[in-house]
Amino acid sequence: MLTIHSLKSHNKWDNTLPPIERIRSGDVITVESKEASDGQVTPNSAPSDLLKLDFSRIHPLTGPIEVEGAEPGDVIEVEFLDFTTKGWGWTGVLPGFGFLAGDQYTTPVDLTGPALKIWKVGETAEAKFGEVLVKVPSRPFTGVIGTALLSPGKFSTIPPRENGGNMDIKHLTKGTKLYLPVFVKGALLSLGDTHVAQGDGEVCGTAIEAPMDVTIKVVLHKNVGLTQPVFVTSSVREQEFREYLAFPGIDPNLWEAGKKAIKGIISLLSRFMTPVEAYMLSSVAVDMKVSEVVDVPNWIVTAYLPKDIFPEEVRKELNFVR
Repeated sequence: MLTIHSLKSHNKWDNTLPPIERIRSGDVITVESKEASDGQVTPNSAPSDLLKLDFSRIHPLTGPIEVEGAEPGDVIEVEFLDFTTKGWGWTGVLPGFGFLAGDQYTTPVDLTGPALKIWKVGETAEAKFGEVLVKVPSRPFTGVIGTALLSPGKFSTIPPRENGGNMDIKHLTKGTKLYLPVFVKGALLSLGDTHVAQGDGEVCGTAIEAPMDVTIKVVLHKNVGLTQPVFVTSSVREQEFREYLAFPGIDPNLWEAGKKAIKGIISLLSRFMTPVEAYMLSSVAVDMKVSEVVDVPNWIVTAYLPKDIFPEEVRKELNFVR
């Protein structure tokens, strides 16, 4: 089986980049992925190190990988077969970045960072939040995966696009099949920004960022005409927990409803840890869902906190009574 190493990586979508490897339809390959900071964060890093990050290196992607015979209008099917983690990961709050960045009017606590949590990663990811040892199931996935764009030029990897890109969908994990449109000859597949675990929303801007090896099978489908990513997964129920504490955010603005929901969870968690720790934990483990859109003028976005990740004594205390 071919292993594609991450020694040569890139962090812009650019359809003029030469492929680092060529594969055929049906090939199974293992792709090395760096963590999101490109080695600037290590297991020994401190929060202050986040202030020194060179953002020109963020999101190193391994690739491009040419798929033989791929032409515009085709689709490549990427089946995720396995993920091998490296024993550690990190979650951080970077000043000016994240869902609640700059939201000082309704946030009476300091969530600006820098803040950093280093996780020990095995079957679970473990780290202390305050005095509480939190254990989050290890459910690795690719944060960024995509084909080359049709338009010439260099494009940021930060926003998701029609080629896939930085989708940060936690269900793009083992067993899932992702279908990506082909816009240029060879498809030019790249991936990176691998995560050990993440809540739907990734609210503080980082999940459990971690280096890992990703084993995939790539199959070419001719003349499909797909214009954006589609995926098939059975992992939705598998990623559910036994019990949740849920906080609905209600507001006529969807964005503000989401903020109210996550602030509610942070408030509840702040009984056991600092607010910025609660913000990071929410990014890793809390799922945000649009619960209701039809009863105008208000939307409801609900933040679901899994109680399973806490020790028994915390689960007993964790309720809506402050």
